[in-house]
Amino acid sequence: MKPEHDARARDKILFFLKTKGPQTAATLGRRLGVTPMAVRQHLYQLEVEKFVDHYDERRKVGRPARYWRLTNQATTKFPDNHGELAVGIIEAARAAFGNRGIEKLIAERKRQQLISYADRIKADAPLEKKIAALAQIRNDEGYMAEWSREPDGTLVLIENHCPICAAAQTCQDLCTGEMDLFRSVLGDDVAVERTEHIMAGARRCTYRVRPAVTA
Repeated sequence: MKPEHDARARDKILFFLKTKGPQTAATLGRRLGVTPMAVRQHLYQLEVEKFVDHYDERRKVGRPARYWRLTNQATTKFPDNHGELAVGIIEAARAAFGNRGIEKLIAERKRQQLISYADRIKADAPLEKKIAALAQIRNDEGYMAEWSREPDGTLVLIENHCPICAAAQTCQDLCTGEMDLFRSVLGDDVAVERTEHIMAGARRCTYRVRPAVTA
């Protein structure tokens, strides 16, 4: 197999591990249409490069299943929206203007995002269409976003990647600002709850969206 084919296959493996979480070589093989052995060869190389590692999970019958997962170093393989530059700007702003200045900076960012999002998310659209539009916007921005509907009607927005993670670690109010942004564009009659958070150690950010309960 040509080196460029190997590189594409490894990129696909990283993508599936990023968007679907830990998986076995057999599962990855089915997704890629190749044998588990072929996938393992790629996984072993990715492990040497420290982009993946593995753990074994016991089963009731038979041998333990080996699951492969991304390492922290693998985040370098996904978009970061110039993380180092963003961190530097935040630290410079804090030094020059203090925390109050940072609050103003975040508020202005949210204001600009709200204008941009509002152009693509119609205020009178059904909630499902709003979520679909929001997921597309966030996907375009590098969040590897997707959405789904649960059996009880709850809508779920999933962001498999955080392209502003480095900046958010420096200024966690950025995450709060994004929650406020979601609530603003989805409407006052909608409740948004974050149930998984990359900043708290989860592999992704997950938001559950449903009509708000009124008294």
